[in-house]
Parts: sequence; C-alpha cells; structure tokens
Amino acid sequence: MELPLDHFSLIGVSPSATSEEILRAFQLRLDKTPDEGFTYEVLTQRSELLRLTADLLTDPESRREYENLILDGASGLEFSSNREVAGLILLWESGSPKEAFKITRKALQPPQTPALGSSREADLTLLASLTARDSAIQEQQLRAYSNAADFLHEGIQLLQRMGKLGERRKELEEDLVSLLPFRILDLLSRELNDQESHKKGLSMLENLIIKRGGLEGNNKSEYGDYLNQQEFEAFFKQIKPYLTVEEQVDLFLELQKRGSLEAGFLAFLSLTAIGFSRRKPEKLFEARKILNKLNLSGLDSMPLIGCLDLLLADIDQASARFSSSSDENFQNWFNNYQGNKLEAMYIYCRNWLEKDVLVGFRDVDSKEVDLDSWFEDGRIQEFIEKLEKKSNKTTIKSNLQKSKIDSESSSKIIQDVDGKLGNVDERRLPWPGGIKQIDEKLDSQEDKFNEEIFKNKTINLYKYLIEKIAELKFSFGEFLKDQEIIDRSPILIYLYAFLILFSFGIGIGFLRNNFKNSIQDETVLDKPLTSVDKNQNLREIKSNKEVNKNSSSESKSIDVKPIKNNSFRAKELTKVSPTLKDLSNLINLWLINKSNYLSGKSEINLSEIVSNGLIERTIEERNNDIKKGINKEIISQIRKIDFVSQTSSRIVVLVELDYLEKIIKNSGEFVNETSLTPLKVKYILGFSNKSWKLVDFVSGL
Repeated sequence: MELPLDHFSLIGVSPSATSEEILRAFQLRLDKTPDEGFTYEVLTQRSELLRLTADLLTDPESRREYENLILDGASGLEFSSNREVAGLILLWESGSPKEAFKITRKALQPPQTPALGSSREADLTLLASLTARDSAIQEQQLRAYSNAADFLHEGIQLLQRMGKLGERRKELEEDLVSLLPFRILDLLSRELNDQESHKKGLSMLENLIIKRGGLEGNNKSEYGDYLNQQEFEAFFKQIKPYLTVEEQVDLFLELQKRGSLEAGFLAFLSLTAIGFSRRKPEKLFEARKILNKLNLSGLDSMPLIGCLDLLLADIDQASARFSSSSDENFQNWFNNYQGNKLEAMYIYCRNWLEKDVLVGFRDVDSKEVDLDSWFEDGRIQEFIEKLEKKSNKTTIKSNLQKSKIDSESSSKIIQDVDGKLGNVDERRLPWPGGIKQIDEKLDSQEDKFNEEIFKNKTINLYKYLIEKIAELKFSFGEFLKDQEIIDRSPILIYLYAFLILFSFGIGIGFLRNNFKNSIQDETVLDKPLTSVDKNQNLREIKSNKEVNKNSSSESKSIDVKPIKNNSFRAKELTKVSPTLKDLSNLINLWLINKSNYLSGKSEINLSEIVSNGLIERTIEERNNDIKKGINKEIISQIRKIDFVSQTSSRIVVLVELDYLEKIIKNSGEFVNETSLTPLKVKYILGFSNKSWKLVDFVSGL
C-alpha cells in the first residue's frame, strides 16, 4: 500500500533537518506512543518504521539518494500489508487525519474487510474513530462546518456497522450535536444560488427549534447541554439575516402553529415587512390578524396595530389605537407631542419600520423608510380605493334593503352617502400638504363636475349647484375623504345634488328660529348621517338642558365664572382619581366653550383643562370657517358617560351625545344642518403638571 507520506513528515522533521535533529525527533516519537488502545503488535510495527526512517535520514549516502528520488518526482511511501496499519497511524500523527480516515474507511469495507475479531480489525476501527474526529476538528478550524459534520457522520456509521467502540461512537455523536448550529450557519450563509445547501440548512434550523420546544426552548432536548437559551438567542440573531422574508414568514407561522408565541410575534413582523417592502397591503391584514390573537405578556400591541391602520390610510382608527396604549411613557410622549397627532403617528410608524420591522432579512433593504412613496404607490392607492368602494357599497345596499324607495328613504340614502364624503378630520390624510392638496383636487373635481354632468342644464341651476358644492365642502368639515367619488359614480352625483336641494329646503324653516342659547360642539368624523326629525330633536336637546342636573350619567355642568364675550374659565381638575361627574363637567365645559368659539361669540379659554394641541386644532378650524365666511351653531348634550379604561396618567371615557349642528353664512343665509342622536364619542384625558387635561377625542364610533 502506498501512503501520501514521506520520511521527513513520518518522523516529524523538515527536509533541511540535521542528523542530530532527526535523532532527537526520533526519540521523542518513540517516547510518545499513542495510548488510545492500539494493539501491541501495531505499536511495535510503528516503532520499527520510525527506526528505519531515522537510519535512512542519518546516513548521508542513503539520504542523498532519497532526496534525489524526491527531486525526480517520487511521492509517497510503500508499506507491506503487515505494516500498513502502522503506516496509517504515522500518517494520522503527521497531521493528515483526513487522508488517514479515507484510507482507513476503505480498508474496512469489502473486499478489504479484515477478519472479524482480528487485531487488524480492532486497530483499523479505532483509527477510523480517531481520524474522523480529528478531521472534523480540522474542518471546523477552516470554518467548513458542513464538511466537519460529514466526517463525524461517516465515523458514526462506520462504528455502528462494525459494532465496536460504543463509547467512541457516543463521543462522535455528541460532537455532531454540538456542531449543529455551526452547520446551519455554514449552509445558510452560502450564496442563494446554492439552493440545495440553503434548503438543507433551513430544514435543519426548523428541526432544531422544534426539538428545543420553540424559540422559547420549552422542551428538554439533547441540545440543551450545548446551546442554552441565551446562547441560542445569540445564534438565532446571527442566523436570521441569512433568511429571506418569505422564508421567515413560513418558518414563524409553522412554529406558531406548534405553540410558540414568540414565533407568532416574529411572523407578525415578517408579514408587515413583506407587506411594506413588496407593496402588498393585503399582508398587513394578515399581520394584524396574528397580532390580535397573540397574548404575549408585557406586549403593548395598540401602537403597532395603529401603525398598520396608518399604512392603510385609516387615520381615525390609527389615532384611536395610539390613544388606547397601556404604556404610560408612550402616552406621555404621544399626548404631549408639540405637533399634531398625525405627525406624531407618522414619525412613530416610520421609526418602528426602520428599527424593528425591516431589519434582519436577506432580501429586504432596511435603509431610510419613505412613507410618502408608500402612499403615492399606485398599487397602494388602488387597494385602499377598493376597500373604500366595498365599504360604500355595503352601506348603501344595507340602507336600500331596510327602507322603501320614497322621499324619506331617499333622504336616508343620500345622508349615508354624504356621511361617507364629509366630516373628515385632517388626521385622515396620510400625506404632507393635507388641506392644500385636497382643496386643489376638489377644485379640479368641481370643474369636471360642471363640464360633464350639468352641461345640458340651465345656467342658473349650473351656478347654483356649483355654489352649493362649495358650501358643502366646508359645511361637513375641512376635508373630503374621497374627492374622486364624483368621477366614479354618476348615481352619487345625482344623490349629492338632491341632498343639496333637500337640505337647503329643510333649512329654510329653521332660519326663523333663534339659536342664541349656549351651544356645545363635537366634530363628527366618518359617521354616516341618519335621518331624524330635526324639529323634535331640537326640542329634546333644549329640554334636556333644563334637566341636566338630574342626568343618570352624572353629566352635571361645572361651576363656572362668566368673563368677557360669554366665554368661561375652567378650574384645573387635580383629583388623582376623578369621578364620572368630574369628567362629565370637564367635557361639558369643553363643549360649551368650543361651541361659543366656533359660533364667533367668544374666545376659547380652556388651557387649564384642554391640551394645547386640541386648542390649536380648534383655532385652526375657526380660522378656516372665517375664511369661508361661515359660522357653526351647535347644540350638543351628554346623554350617557362610561369609563373605558383608567390609569394613573390616562383616562378614556365613552360618551353618548345628542348632537345638532347648523352652518350659516355671515350674511345670515342657512347652509346646512346635521343632527345625530346619539353620537358616540371617545374622549382621552391625560394627567400632566398635576392636573387632568382633555388631549383628544374620536367620534363616530
């Protein structure tokens, strides 16, 4: 048998070694006999081979002849059959375990299989286990972990077949187990075009996590001794960036089915990442569904769901989610943010996407997030439009089924459609520029409306309808939610025109009434209008003002001091745990003062009980009304008030209001009237500077 070995490496010296160095190395090799359990016979043969080599290299003539052979291209040494095992041992000792293992493995297979129970069989089997382990170690040092595992696996199979050295086999198995994380890292970190290796690594990763009992490591497995929870988390953090976003979605969903809550949360993040990065908004619905079902201890999911609502252009819902957070630190930041709430949500969502969502994926770019490009993307706009169309169709169909086609039911349908168009706060707009862009688009739509729909009508009717469209533009709020609906549905155009004429005719009767009583306000957001008897509703609200003190919902008015212009100055609410009566008084005062201000009767003086952001929003609303030449006269009365949630720094209450709003031009001309009974409004209060303040509200729930 020829072995890839020369006399210099056999004895462990360099080709330039002197005779003295060779003799010293020879003596060291004799003294350092392998004690792993080889037979006496093979160790004796090993010593003889070392002596022959030392004699050859210390004899000048023999050494010169051998060196000439090497120069002529000679390689390897020939060993007789009775000395080949000793030669293999020397090859292993010379630092070539991989070559020694391959030759040993071949020697143990047919037709070279040694006689059962012979010393040759025992020595070769022992040498196979030693060389397999050392080969694996050598490959690990080169970071070739998959190759290292192959050597261990082959060694284990060889020992199993030979039925010997059970303890040695157990050592190899333990080495193989401890090597698993490194093997997975090796396979997954390769180029994606090596699909076979990547797929194998992904399968091994999933099996490892399942055996451990999920990402939490709930099971006691064979890997526990080699990879505790802390080590596993560090390993998983290292391995995650080598997985694509689709691979992570599939992996985490499978692990969640097996009961891993942490995997469920990671599936939520992965679905959000794929939805945002690939412009697939339907994935955001899947992500929200998963998060709603999770019950992770300590997880405040409201801001996260709010971010999904924001990405789907549902600003009111997003605001409600943000305001429902149970994290006091977050609430302090959100409630005290200097800008408007939309800006706060915009910033939070962008940072969340950059730092927590779009990271740790092989195929997702986690550079600076651009929310503007998200909302400007045609696929996103089309998806949101389809959602709104579906919502509009559902509402209209429901009203048609419930009502007969007469003047009363037509009024209800028209009000329902118009409710979808109007009463939209600026927080619904997920793009910069807000009102300016909407006004510009509305003007464009009005022009198109004129040209295409009323070109066959008389000039007077044409001008009249255009004027009424402009009035409705600001009578139902500062913005239109869907300015393109006029183009999309001719039916809605006629309904819209009918609503203008209908509302104007009804309003003439109310112009004779005197609305100079103290009135209260709450802006209606995204609430379809319902048909009510407005005269009866007005009488009920005025009557309720007289019996307010006996209200079962504890909605008594705060004691106030009149000041100039019929406005009121409020006292701070400093109770640590205010009652429903206290909160009702505070909200009543807000409604009265805001109503007086929007009607032009007084200034707003509520800084003691209302946040600056809410006051600024009201001032902006009044300024816009002034530009439009209108006043809003509103009567609103609390019918019922209930706690939704309460902490030391945040209170949420749900209030039912009787609500009536009229819009009148400065000239006294009646524009429009809206009444709702009841209108449900969620009010959010925060504790700041040792007093409670109203910080936000969400209406039309």
